[in-house]
Amino acid sequence: MTDLARALPHRFPAEAPDRRLRVVEEPSRRRRPKLAYGIVAVGGAVAIALAQMGLSILTTQGTYEVAALTQQQRDLTYQKQILADELAGLSSPQYLAANAAALGMVINESPSYLRLSDGAILGPSQAAAWASTVDALNRPAVQNSLITDTPLVTAPDATIQGAPLVAEEQVAPETGSATPPPITEGLPTPATR
Repeated sequence: MTDLARALPHRFPAEAPDRRLRVVEEPSRRRRPKLAYGIVAVGGAVAIALAQMGLSILTTQGTYEVAALTQQQRDLTYQKQILADELAGLSSPQYLAANAAALGMVINESPSYLRLSDGAILGPSQAAAWASTVDALNRPAVQNSLITDTPLVTAPDATIQGAPLVAEEQVAPETGSATPPPITEGLPTPATR
């Protein structure tokens, strides 16, 4: 190589490699995709769609079950409240006094007490009068709405107010609608005393 070629190596290539010309082969034909790959791909897509539908159905079914159980719990809570109200009415002093009066018990104005440790009687040991000072069967001062329709233990056909119960078969069916009366002269007000 000359000094000039060494100084400017990018201008003069050292030795050119032998280049041979050759014939280009005809491009090979594209291979057709195999049918099995297509079937696997379509089958996979169908399987994914079916799995999504199945999960959707299960989720929806679970939602309906939760809604049904919530409604059942709400109904049971209402029944529990109704039973608690009935129990409160049956254990009220008015109902107990009315049943005691129906059994013939009277209230003694001067009660006597029995001391259990030695069996001594404390207080005047007189028998109670045949008439009670508190009349539990005739309209009490404040009526208890929880026991208005509850029959007495000794007289199943009478209530605390003494009125006989009306059997459900004897009650006439209601006619008309349950709409409120028309308001013509302002809002109705309750009568107070």
